[in-house]
Amino acid sequence: MVAHPQFIDLQNNGCFGADFNRVGISTAAFETACTALRNIGVENILATIITEDIDVMKQLLGQVISARNESGITRDIIAGVHIEGPFINERNGYVGAHPVHAVRVASVEQMKQLLDAANGLTRIVTLAPERDPDMKVTKFLADQRVIVSAGHCDPTLDQLKQGVDAGLRMFTHLGNGCPREMNRHDNIIQRALSMKELSAGFIADGVHIPYFALCNYLQSIGLDRAFIVTDSMAAAGLGPGDNYTLGKQRVSVDERGVTRSIDDPDPTHFVASAATSKMIHDNAQEPLGLSDDQMDALMYHNPKRILGL
Repeated sequence: MVAHPQFIDLQNNGCFGADFNRVGISTAAFETACTALRNIGVENILATIITEDIDVMKQLLGQVISARNESGITRDIIAGVHIEGPFINERNGYVGAHPVHAVRVASVEQMKQLLDAANGLTRIVTLAPERDPDMKVTKFLADQRVIVSAGHCDPTLDQLKQGVDAGLRMFTHLGNGCPREMNRHDNIIQRALSMKELSAGFIADGVHIPYFALCNYLQSIGLDRAFIVTDSMAAAGLGPGDNYTLGKQRVSVDERGVTRSIDDPDPTHFVASAATSKMIHDNAQEPLGLSDDQMDALMYHNPKRILGL
């Protein structure tokens, strides 16, 4: 076991065999995952629930709450939840691995249902500003002191500015959740980087973003406003295989850690990641050219500050 915690992960869909998006996951599975996370130096995570039908998402959020109530280690490690969707962009590329059938326009009433199911533990909500009419959900969440993050989205620069005015403060896994081919200049990555009011998370596993590109992004946004997430799923910490899940999706993981949907005949997107925080730290530091203190900022101090811990 490590001597002291090193990591805080604001986007974790599951790990060490536990799929936080699977209906019926046991408290024991949460305990196993959280014990393994502690053993590799993780102090806290946000259990991340992605797009599904509202009733299913409520059930999944309830499972996280129940597991925390029943298990001390789970309560210690899971500091809250990150609700990613369902109010995102449904277009191919932007929707990523989220099930298209469950994507919808933002609704304050449905958002309230999800917050209630999370029993006051919602720390971050990822949504698409262009799917939030009059930014009503963004304003509502900001009033509730929930961090509002843009992601799986393609707002115009004006829409992004309107979101910031309404309370948008973050961008989820910048560089992903968008098509492989976009306008060379006017695209969501460039728009987000231009918004100095936004902090941004990055999946630094070397798969989701080439390290040279991530270096450029970090230089542009500045280390004070950046942080690293795993965006991990059940395979994280276990290695290659083809028997993993993310919710209802079957997922394969290859030797490089690339995660693909088994059920998609032409997969053009990754299905979360198979990386742990320790793997990212050990593998990314040298190619990113960052010092120990800089890695600590990206993987511990900045996320801790964002959560107000």
